[in-house]
Amino acid sequence: MHRDFKTLIKGVVMYLISSVVVIGFIASFYSWLVLSPTYTYSSVGCNSDGEGSWSIGIFYGDSPFSLKPIEKRNVSRNESSAWPVANPVLTCATPSDVGFPSNFVADPFLFIQGDSLYLFFETKNAITMKGDIAVARSEDGGASWKYLGVALSEDWHLSYPYVFRFDNQVYMMPEGSRRGDLRVYRAVDFPLRWSLEKIMIRKPMVDSTVVNYNGKYWLFGSDFSRLGAVKNGEMEIWYSESSSPLGPWKPHKKNPIYNVGRGFGARNAGRPFVYKGKLYRSGQDCGETYGRRVRVFEVQVLTVDDYREVEVPFEKEESGKGRNAWDGARYHHLDAQMLPSGKWIAVMDGDRVPSGDFVLRLFKGYLALATLVVLVTSVGFSIGAVRYILFLGRCLPISKKRTDTVAPAKSSSSFKLIRWLWAYSNRMRCFFEGKMNPNTCARRSVFAVIVLTGVTLACIATHYIYGGNGAEEPYPVNGQYSQFTLLTMTYDARLWNLKMFVSHYSKCSSVREIVVVWNKGVPPVLSDLNSVVPVRIRIEPKNSLNNRFKVDPLIETRAVLELDDDIMMRCDDLERGFRVWRLHPERIVGFYPRLADGTPFLEYRDKRYARRRNQYNMILTGAAFLYQKSAFSKYWSKEAEPGRKIVDGSFNCEDVLLNYLYTNSSTGLTTPVEYVRPAWAIDMSKFSGVAISRNTEEHYKIRSECLNKFSEMYGNLGRRTLEFGRRIDGWDL
Repeated sequence: MHRDFKTLIKGVVMYLISSVVVIGFIASFYSWLVLSPTYTYSSVGCNSDGEGSWSIGIFYGDSPFSLKPIEKRNVSRNESSAWPVANPVLTCATPSDVGFPSNFVADPFLFIQGDSLYLFFETKNAITMKGDIAVARSEDGGASWKYLGVALSEDWHLSYPYVFRFDNQVYMMPEGSRRGDLRVYRAVDFPLRWSLEKIMIRKPMVDSTVVNYNGKYWLFGSDFSRLGAVKNGEMEIWYSESSSPLGPWKPHKKNPIYNVGRGFGARNAGRPFVYKGKLYRSGQDCGETYGRRVRVFEVQVLTVDDYREVEVPFEKEESGKGRNAWDGARYHHLDAQMLPSGKWIAVMDGDRVPSGDFVLRLFKGYLALATLVVLVTSVGFSIGAVRYILFLGRCLPISKKRTDTVAPAKSSSSFKLIRWLWAYSNRMRCFFEGKMNPNTCARRSVFAVIVLTGVTLACIATHYIYGGNGAEEPYPVNGQYSQFTLLTMTYDARLWNLKMFVSHYSKCSSVREIVVVWNKGVPPVLSDLNSVVPVRIRIEPKNSLNNRFKVDPLIETRAVLELDDDIMMRCDDLERGFRVWRLHPERIVGFYPRLADGTPFLEYRDKRYARRRNQYNMILTGAAFLYQKSAFSKYWSKEAEPGRKIVDGSFNCEDVLLNYLYTNSSTGLTTPVEYVRPAWAIDMSKFSGVAISRNTEEHYKIRSECLNKFSEMYGNLGRRTLEFGRRIDGWDL
């Protein structure tokens, strides 16, 4: 019996170890293939949070109804290579990077003081898990922000820091409903020191704001503690008969003004504003998820006896990039104010995931994992690998009669449940062993379906537990984001590639526009291309590879990603490459390294050769970031004219020529190129049959000839080599 027990345990252990190894391999392969690697530049904070991952963006317009994001103004900032600066301008990393760990920032309110902009907002403390009120300042109209610190912190959660000026004093009225009242604070030393001024209303008011209209002060807010109140669907109005926004306050006769569905927009969504003499209130649409969007209402009647408002169109340009956009899932706050110039400025918050996304992902992931464990155990029973319950059955007092020499044990009620489970498990084991015998085609098919189900469950569990929120987010430089133009060159025979190319890359976070250089044939209709960013087709009169680097004054970004239409990579790889380029905009930063070496004549070598030699000296511009004005000017200079003729003559080598021009113009200490390793890259032309260079040997021969011709014109490229693994973050390994 002891020997049987050891054999039994050995079989069970081997089966379980094998299962874990196989599942681990499946999970690892899925992670490598699908999931984006996690790279963070904040040592603390920015953790996954059930409330979301809110950020703050800034907008400008001629009116509060024509607001455009900052990137549409083409505001540039050289310190962070942000050409242009792009939203969001504040994220969880803003306070986290200076020692104030935060999971998200939300509920922004502007305070304009001369040429300075102050931004007060909620920051979710990553340690205490409650909201504090923080403040940042901008001296350049909102293009860049300096985090000043936490302005107000209490023992309870704070948010919605409505800041206003009255009688030469600055006041803040944050939401602190968990305290059970509505409080107002006065700035003792603006903007970081505040003291309690008074309790405005002894009710747990939510998202309250005060506005001076028609000679009275009005307070809009919500009290979800009211009997029968619909959360996110209740709104109240209070008014003051004094000439002070500090009260005392009386309730409106029609309170609650609203007690309706969550999607109506009853809950406030920021500061009311006056435009062309009319008062407007913004409200949160919480129908699909909390804070799904902002609705704007024109107040038509506001008296102590009556209140009427009507919704008006508020068109915010919503991105089609989904979770890759900082506000792709929801935006729930608006503070719009008129500048002294008559123009309007506004701040809004946004989130790339819906409310409760983190908790829901964990639930789905662990549910799939539990189902997988049950499936693996069941398969173990079916093939006889897991028999420990059978062994346990020998030790239980099952009946009063035994066939062995051991005295019968008295049945006890405490063993009834175990005996039943044992008997049921044996019946199921016998059933499965009979059904799962893989000796027939049908039974093999059933077994294959079970294996496929297991693989699917392993992928689902990996995706939801380790896959993050599913977004391929951009990487900031000095806390700022930017955008680039994606440029590809193609012709009519590769239209299938182009459609897939545009559909995929237009959803990448930092892509602003896609420019298609059309070299030959009838160009496609723009409506045939499924894109969430503008697409421009530039038709060329001559089919030439030199067209790739033609100067294009319509390109609005300084960064251009030259990308062949048959290369498919993850958006995360593009975002990493873009960050590296922003740190070194004088370089060609790309994903395909090559090594040109040899004596006395240079030979064009592939990536494997470069890897074996652990060095490279070229980056193929079929997948590379360039400073478009500098690169294109070099390429179309008089100096490069002989090289362009060689490109036209061979219909090849345009990227080799640009590498020579970069190397020739750089100093001895400057690195002209830099490699970033993509997680994976697929050449789709191999599936479409329209690859430009199908004969690799002939292709490499032509390029080797180009190398030596260019060396005579522009110097030897082979002397300037770089090693892999130079980067601290390991992105070039």
